[in-house]
Amino acid sequence: MVILGIDPGSVITGYGVIEARGRHCRLLDCGVVRPGSRKALADRLKVIYDGLCEVIDRHRPEMLAIETAFGGRFPRAALVLGHARGVALLSAANRDLQVWEYAPREVKMAIVGTGGASKQQVQGMVRATLNLDRDPMPEDASDAVAVALCHHYRISGRIKAVDRIRRR
Repeated sequence: MVILGIDPGSVITGYGVIEARGRHCRLLDCGVVRPGSRKALADRLKVIYDGLCEVIDRHRPEMLAIETAFGGRFPRAALVLGHARGVALLSAANRDLQVWEYAPREVKMAIVGTGGASKQQVQGMVRATLNLDRDPMPEDASDAVAVALCHHYRISGRIKAVDRIRRR
């Protein structure tokens, strides 16, 4: 089974493609789509859409897992992130991919064991889990691989569904 994980962003969108066979996974590809921060939003969204469609066409994943948007102190940033998520979801829908969504804290919990893990901790666990020589770079790509791994863990029964992670 091939799973595409997405860490959406309007300036950098990370992607990670894993192949899962039973309990074992291997990294097929990871990277980022960088539309550039100086372009107009519509142009950035087109670059993200085209880049993700290229990844989907190249690897033919069976499903897509994506991080949900999180609320924050900056409503405009959350709105722009929502646009990036929207084009990622559209790329999946146009390729007839099933889509699953995971909260950032749920991904961190699945990969590191704590919902408050740092990006470096996630990166290190992705490297260790997939037995890689070095951390997947940049961190956005590593985060996307973590989303794909989280989905694999969920559908394989290695972790139970986390409906709500409470903040402390």
